[in-house]
Amino acid sequence: MSGLVIVYHRQPMEETVVDGKVQYREHRSPNGIIPALRGFFEHVGSAQWVAWTRTSPQVAAKGALERLRMDGDSGSYDVVRVPLSSDEVSQFYHVTSKEALWPVINSSPGHYTTHNTRWSVFREVNKRFAKAACEVAAPGAVVWLHDYNLWLAPGYIRELRPDLKIAFFHHTAFPAADLFNMLPWRDEILDSLLCCDQVGFHVPRYASNFARLAEDLRGAVEVEWQPVDPRMGRPGMALSERRQPVALHTEGRRIAVDCWPIGTSASAIRETARRPEVIERAQAIRGALGDGTLILSVGRVDYVKGVRQQLEAYSRLLKRRPELQGKVRLLLVAVAPADGMAIYRAAQREIEQLTGQINGHFGTMDWMPVVLSTTPMPFDEVVAANVAADIAWITPLRDGLNLVAKEYAAAKDGDAGVLVLSEFAGSAVELPDAVSTNPYSMTQMDEAIDAALDMPVAERRERMARMASYVGTYDMAHWTATVRERFAQMAGWDEKRPAKRPQAA
Repeated sequence: MSGLVIVYHRQPMEETVVDGKVQYREHRSPNGIIPALRGFFEHVGSAQWVAWTRTSPQVAAKGALERLRMDGDSGSYDVVRVPLSSDEVSQFYHVTSKEALWPVINSSPGHYTTHNTRWSVFREVNKRFAKAACEVAAPGAVVWLHDYNLWLAPGYIRELRPDLKIAFFHHTAFPAADLFNMLPWRDEILDSLLCCDQVGFHVPRYASNFARLAEDLRGAVEVEWQPVDPRMGRPGMALSERRQPVALHTEGRRIAVDCWPIGTSASAIRETARRPEVIERAQAIRGALGDGTLILSVGRVDYVKGVRQQLEAYSRLLKRRPELQGKVRLLLVAVAPADGMAIYRAAQREIEQLTGQINGHFGTMDWMPVVLSTTPMPFDEVVAANVAADIAWITPLRDGLNLVAKEYAAAKDGDAGVLVLSEFAGSAVELPDAVSTNPYSMTQMDEAIDAALDMPVAERRERMARMASYVGTYDMAHWTATVRERFAQMAGWDEKRPAKRPQAA
């Protein structure tokens, strides 16, 4: 039994087959959501991670949990795996989450559809995650749920284990009420979230959207507000907020609401960037791509990542400023979607077609304007690309935070570089020294990339030094400490006292 149970659909380790045997190892990258969550295991005596595992329909129907013991850099912990069939994974994640919920969360109603959705399957999967968490949680433990595809789990946990403290963290955006209310299951989702003791978001705008939704849909909800921390955005930005909710009061209960923007492992990124082999790789990237200005864009295939708008702006740049032809190059890393993600197929075709059109129209025998990669890059390779790039171009149409922007600032470590960042990315409120742009505006996209290309070297260094200092201060360790403090306030959670394990029978 554990005092902390983390519930996230992804496993905290990689699963490989070597000589016919399954082997498990922790993800090698020290950056991202999974390493950040895994870092909590250093501070508790015992912990559990609940995730899914894909299995046969027969095994999934039995519902027997599978337990693995992991001994890693973050300490020892148990992984509790909820068995799901391929059909259940498809309905829960690829269809309901990505076709119905994802477009609403990211303010893209044109992509919203429920034609293929079986909500009963989504309910059942959430119920299984909830039951698994309740089974392994000690009395009064904190169960920490992550992301929108587990929106229904808090309600089931509250029914099964009233003694537990329930925290929920959104790694995504949270939409305004007029968009959220498109969902036919809005009441069920909101009622479940109101079963939490604590609900977290990256930035004040998304916390405010949630609070206003609860206030509007549930007349008995009262919101407690406070001024926004000055470091969380200057006035006039797309995601600017003057105040943020700190609590909801309903039915005699207080639900804490907070903003905890996750950080990078800045020190690990800086150390990696200084390694001789990574410096050599960065030089090789520049050598392979030729002289001139290197623009880097790292993300994945998703219509909300704004890759089409980015490629169109790049094409306009080469037409508008022909003197740059042969002197600038875009390294575009757009990782292809996993199998089953039908909703992203059109976006991938569009990216490939636009890349081909730009290279066909502007390219020469010795210069290719766009280098497209659709395969994931290892951590060291991403750091080397960041070191090599003169400009990082990160312009999603909507993003809960975007760690890629922070990774670039950490890798440059004050060296000359320019970050062009969408004002609709949550990290934009933290990084005012980025060149901010509105990806919905062709004019602003053109102005932003021009400003980045023409920025004096001294200004590049000054801006990047401030961003590197910020991401180094508010890093992954700071985020971890902040959340631990919130848990202590919520539950009297004593992280220094290991939870007692039950005696063997």
